[in-house]
Amino acid sequence: MRKIALALAVLAAPAAAQAATCGNDASGFERWKQEFAQEAAAQGIGQAGLNALANARYSQSTINADRNQRGVRYSLDEFIRIRLGSLDSFASTLRNARNSNPGFYQSLEQAYGVPASILLAIHYMETGGGRFMGDTPVVDSITTVAYDCRRSDFFTPHALAALQMVDRGMLAPNQRGAAHGELGHTQFLPGNALRYGVDGDGNGRVDLYGVADALASTANYLRQKGWQPGQPYSEGTQNFRVLNEWNAATVYQQAIALAAARLDG
Repeated sequence: MRKIALALAVLAAPAAAQAATCGNDASGFERWKQEFAQEAAAQGIGQAGLNALANARYSQSTINADRNQRGVRYSLDEFIRIRLGSLDSFASTLRNARNSNPGFYQSLEQAYGVPASILLAIHYMETGGGRFMGDTPVVDSITTVAYDCRRSDFFTPHALAALQMVDRGMLAPNQRGAAHGELGHTQFLPGNALRYGVDGDGNGRVDLYGVADALASTANYLRQKGWQPGQPYSEGTQNFRVLNEWNAATVYQQAIALAAARLDG
């Protein structure tokens, strides 16, 4: 598999002298887009990205989801029941997926040292193996949370990254994703898609809506975050701690590790 070098100048460039004015409702979004367009152009965003920004709509569904976040307060057993049904049934689904293309999953393990069981558990936890990757336009959602005053500092680099992805043909202007701009089979934020994205199928472009690129990119992300090939991933290990880089909820990490262990056992 061939990794595409992705320059991150837009993420590393100095901040504009005057950041676009954030807001807490839709009323200031159009003004913010005009201000943000100047900031984006100054950081190298091209016409395709700027057009996507100009056409972006304030996503009230994104704001509703953001305001209603309560964190994962379930016990592990409740989380598994709600998200997976049961460990046995979930592991059976993962096993069938692995058996459908064993060479592909073996190649990922050889290239990145991340077990196929972990990658499959993440893939099916996030999107049911690609069955549902979100229903909100990525540019709409990521620019909405970048505009929103609550966490604009965090999401602004991801909004710039999404526009750069549009420029590079990595993201269609109307491509749909999750409520906070997460995209593709394993739900990368745009900045991470740029930084860790890999051309897994060797076709010369990175497409996180393709399984090969998405899972290779996920493996690359985990490896870059400190995954130790050949080492255990059960709770308390270094590799288990790497799962925190993917999702900070402990029950999520535990469910991933337990499901993967069922598959590997």
